[in-house]
Amino acid sequence: MTNSDPGNVLPPGRQAGVCLHITSLPGPYGIGEIGQSAFEFIAAMNEMQLAVWQFLPTGPTAYGDSPYQPLSTFAGNELLIDIRDLVANGLLEKDEAQELAALPADHVDYGALIPIKGRLLRLAAGRFEERASPSLRDACDAFVEDNDELWLKDYALYRILKTQHGERPWPEWAPKYVHRDPEAMRELEASADAQIADIKVIQFLFFEQWGRMREYANDHGVRLFGDMPICIALDSADAWAHPEILRIDEDGRPEAVAGVPPDYFSEDGQLWGNPLYDWDAHARSDYRWWVERLSASAALSDMVRIDHFRGFEAYWSVPAESDTAKTGTWEPGPGDAIFDAMKDALGNLPIVAEDLGVITPAVDALRTRQNIPGMVVLQFDVADEDFDLLNVTPNSVCYTGTHDNDTTVGWFRGSPDDMRSEIEIKETQQAALQVTGGMAETIHKDMIKAAFSTDAKLAIAPLQDYLGLGSEARLNTPGTSSNNWRWRFQNEQLTGDVRAQVANLVGLSGRALQD
Repeated sequence: MTNSDPGNVLPPGRQAGVCLHITSLPGPYGIGEIGQSAFEFIAAMNEMQLAVWQFLPTGPTAYGDSPYQPLSTFAGNELLIDIRDLVANGLLEKDEAQELAALPADHVDYGALIPIKGRLLRLAAGRFEERASPSLRDACDAFVEDNDELWLKDYALYRILKTQHGERPWPEWAPKYVHRDPEAMRELEASADAQIADIKVIQFLFFEQWGRMREYANDHGVRLFGDMPICIALDSADAWAHPEILRIDEDGRPEAVAGVPPDYFSEDGQLWGNPLYDWDAHARSDYRWWVERLSASAALSDMVRIDHFRGFEAYWSVPAESDTAKTGTWEPGPGDAIFDAMKDALGNLPIVAEDLGVITPAVDALRTRQNIPGMVVLQFDVADEDFDLLNVTPNSVCYTGTHDNDTTVGWFRGSPDDMRSEIEIKETQQAALQVTGGMAETIHKDMIKAAFSTDAKLAIAPLQDYLGLGSEARLNTPGTSSNNWRWRFQNEQLTGDVRAQVANLVGLSGRALQD
């Protein structure tokens, strides 16, 4: 799996991949996990000749369960920890996990899942010193030593204080904690010593399991493709511990927030609400926080998609009091400086640019100068009369659709909540059939064939498209805050016939796994 081109993160040949978030894996405990189900999916990828597994950000989620609003940019999502592994290690008893096993198998019920799994993880952490093997305890000690000052201690304190304040955002906490009064923080560390230790153990369990999963994937010819949101949430350990990197006042109030102007997904634009970076402060530190952030992401994945790449050239700044993103303005981003600093510190950057939306020549020029691969999404492009599959460049990742799109079948047919008119849907259908040369009945396969036929070094389809599923399997609808991130596939859907069909598609396109 060695990349022969040191200046490019993409494979030297042409390969195919799948987009599936960890939460969407099947399994008995209410949510996809990074244990047995992940290993089985990697084995299925081998059968399907898929070389790259792309997933969404893996940080701890909060409001709306969105992986793009994590409580920490460095911590792992404890909900993804494999329960079966904790049972095997003696940290939990099998019958203790039965309450989780009663949760739905076809979707994630976060409201029911979070309190049950949280209790089990705290139980396992409390037993760790007594029941874990000596080698596991030694590994945990090393993990804490390596990460405590960088992020782990602050994250533990943040989670404890957030719970003590009824899960409210940190700007709403008692002032002594908002401002991290040294005496108040010392008292907290002393009084909550056991809770702090438990949170650190739980984080170790996530990263230890993840490391084994990544090693298994790489040993089986599969590269992991992660995702990094450009913004961080205001309600996050990062913002609380390092307010100096953001444009917020001493009480945590932002003067302006992030979003995007009106686009394909929303006529009002998207008002994300994330605080904006103080890019001057980042420049003065030679972008040290970003270097540490990308280094941490690269420790989890072989490649990292940076969400909203165009924000590095210019970003949409919306007054904090605005109700929609319509009232924003473009402000200059850090440009080449941030990538030059990360290259100086880390060498070749393992990143792919999510360069969708309002893309200007200046954004394209920045990406080209930095030799960063971009993205082509067929659902967006096939209706463009100037689009040609032959023009997709090798230094790109070509998708049928992404986690923010409807499934290809749902997109083609038009779902009940589709923003397009009937005329627009008909026009899209005609364009898709013309570009793919396919039929309505096989549009998901035809779009995959189209993506695979391009010169893009990497072509990816969501698992829902490989399975030919409709809008009922959509993972996320941008601009909405409910019923997202919940879909899970079932083992019986990924039949032997489906695996063989995918392997055939991959093989015919010249994208089979390389030895």
